[in-house]
Amino acid sequence: MNPQENAELLAALMRQEELLKQLVAAINKPKLGLHNEAGSCKIYCNRHNGSLWYTLNNSEASAITQTALTGYLKELKFEKCERRGKEVYKLLITIQADRPYILESGHETHFAKSVLAAMPAATRSGNATLTPQQLYSPITLQPTPGTTDESVLFCRVWVGSELVMASYNEETNWREVSKQAIAVTKAANEMAF
Repeated sequence: MNPQENAELLAALMRQEELLKQLVAAINKPKLGLHNEAGSCKIYCNRHNGSLWYTLNNSEASAITQTALTGYLKELKFEKCERRGKEVYKLLITIQADRPYILESGHETHFAKSVLAAMPAATRSGNATLTPQQLYSPITLQPTPGTTDESVLFCRVWVGSELVMASYNEETNWREVSKQAIAVTKAANEMAF
């Protein structure tokens, strides 16, 4: 490339970067006017209340009838909390969509493992996992009931119309998979913004 072509390419890239910044600002802009969507929405991902996922309002479970949630994966983290008088660990998945959604699942559930297994991991081979570049785009999480056990809930992860096929088994090192998934999610969000 000659110097003129380099300068044109650099100018085009700078225009593209500015447009991307404007797009991100528009996506992150809060809703104006009257609405019922202040703050984040916490979604519980388990089958305890007769649905695949639900919200709580004054300790009353309210089933979510929508079958999928699409948005930008912002954060994965584990949190220690108390449920039913016991100390437990939960995986919290933050998705930015029309507002922030925080999906909570037990850290050892198939729902959590399905999401974590879909994240990029250099140590696993043969799995079609999300690439860091795909994390710049919205992903879709779809709760899926187990077929043989009515208490089991899986999660399908989609990028566009493509299902991310990631497997795991009893030998999967979940501590390592979790560390990698958290690191990649954090890195992707730092680079995107």
